[in-house]
Amino acid sequence: MIRKGFGWIIISIIVLIAVSSFVWWFTYDPVKDFTSNIPGEDNRPIKDESNEIINIGERFDEYASINSNLTGKWTRFRGADFDNISKEKIQLIDNWGAEPKIVWKIELGEGHAAPVIYNGKVYILDYYELKKRDALRCFSLETGEELWRRSYDVHVKRNHGMSRTVPAINDKYIITIGPRCHVMCTDPNTGVFLWGIDLVKEYNSEVPFWYTGQCPMIDGDLAIIAPGGSSLLIAVDLATGKVVWQTPNPDNWKMSHSSVMPMTLNGKKMYVYAAVGGICGISAEGSDQGKILWKTIDFSPTVVAPSPLVLDNGKFYMTAGYGAGAALFKVSENNGSYSVGLLQKYKPVDGVASEQQTPILYKGRMFSILPKDAGGMRNQFVCCDPDDCQKILWTSGKEDRFGLGPYAIADGKFFILNDDGTLTIAKASTEKFILLDKAKIIDGMDAWGPLAFADGYLIMRDSKTMVCLDIRKD
Repeated sequence: MIRKGFGWIIISIIVLIAVSSFVWWFTYDPVKDFTSNIPGEDNRPIKDESNEIINIGERFDEYASINSNLTGKWTRFRGADFDNISKEKIQLIDNWGAEPKIVWKIELGEGHAAPVIYNGKVYILDYYELKKRDALRCFSLETGEELWRRSYDVHVKRNHGMSRTVPAINDKYIITIGPRCHVMCTDPNTGVFLWGIDLVKEYNSEVPFWYTGQCPMIDGDLAIIAPGGSSLLIAVDLATGKVVWQTPNPDNWKMSHSSVMPMTLNGKKMYVYAAVGGICGISAEGSDQGKILWKTIDFSPTVVAPSPLVLDNGKFYMTAGYGAGAALFKVSENNGSYSVGLLQKYKPVDGVASEQQTPILYKGRMFSILPKDAGGMRNQFVCCDPDDCQKILWTSGKEDRFGLGPYAIADGKFFILNDDGTLTIAKASTEKFILLDKAKIIDGMDAWGPLAFADGYLIMRDSKTMVCLDIRKD
């Protein structure tokens, strides 16, 4: 009995110690003597972008100069005629032969920005991540040698890339828009800075989630920009940087990744812009310049990357990704008054749509790559009747699928770039998909930046590398 009682005493002591240890462990605060720091006091100050002073165009570096006899031009997003079709009368290759003729490669900051080409020079707005600068870089088209760069300090955090826009250029001016909505005008011949506009500070623009994707437009002596803040659209005099007119934004529509496109209806020129909030037509000429002529909210997804595709007879097509699908509209005019009507609206599985690239109109047919949510025809290159965008006439088939990359037409051929850097050549047929050849150009990823053509050269890129190809037929 004594031993049995002693055993219970031992067990009780063990239980008491265990309970006491658990209570001590549960209530002990191992960091009670630590001093909590306010974020930013660890030598990494919080970045207050609202108070950041950006001196647009403040830096210039010159490396070399060239004299080129080349006269080819690719002057803006989708080319001079906004249609992504090269008009040069140069015979181009039908196949890659033994291997693609890569003229040069240049490493870039991470992004999807694409170049313009002008008289033997290549211009691209890059992001120099090491120095944290937007940089307009000028290269020789024939050699890839960097000639100069005009840059400015601006902090941009990586968000699936940084740079996304295509400049606009003419003989005397080149216009760029940086990731955080900084507009810069530069002399393309000398690199001299002319003027700049901070759209966030001056127009209360909201930087899109994946940074600025809108590409600027040069129209005559004006730069056309869509701030989407206090002003929906502005026209800036190229010579002085002064705002000539601006469009009010009473609905507080926001800047999208879409670019402004020109449209003419019954002799009246207008700009079509798909903002986050709706689509509108704005007068581009006459005494009512800058006035909203019509608008619609019948297609207003929260993410808009493709630009309006202007068709014939007042029609235009609009598409977007993330399940938004597409819509077909018609603008009508009656005694100077304009209205817009919705003709078709559908999801990606029900007709032609696109997530990122703007479709091409060619010989009365519309061409696009279907998004990943288009069902069995996902990622296929397709053709449709633009009067009925739900009627797909042919596809590239299950064996030839593509991603979010660009496509363009040159010398009667489609050049289609896949995400992984594979470039496909196909005959630009309205009857069926005719594959000519394909080759892996870059061993990279996210090859989404638009293509550019001039003088028989093609420039493409992936997320970090820009490549120049000689595609002239021997």
